[in-house]
Amino acid sequence: MKTLRILVLLTFCFAIFVTPILAQTSEEKAAADKHALEMERAKVPGALSFSGAGLGAGIGAALTLVGAGIGFGKIGAAALESMARQPEVAPRVQTAMIIIGALLEGATFFSLIVCILISGNARF
Repeated sequence: MKTLRILVLLTFCFAIFVTPILAQTSEEKAAADKHALEMERAKVPGALSFSGAGLGAGIGAALTLVGAGIGFGKIGAAALESMARQPEVAPRVQTAMIIIGALLEGATFFSLIVCILISGNARF
């Protein structure tokens, strides 16, 4: 059932993104291609050339933050559970939790910086 839901969602997204392309007639497409070529040659600052890098960087940043949130939640839950079961090891567990959290935060920041650098090079 889960696979079917994902397949339906992908089909829906594909249909939404493809519809504007299929709606153009050949004359409109030729005119749009000619206009885009002229804008690229003129190097006008407002020229539109979509590469998808900005969209990919945004999605990557969102996935990074969601993954980091899930990771921090699991670290905290496991640490509190182990401290509740054995209070005498709480200082060692807390130290390990802080070290693991710092490593996770470093990886998250690295991924976000890569996404920001990619989106900075994207042209829209």
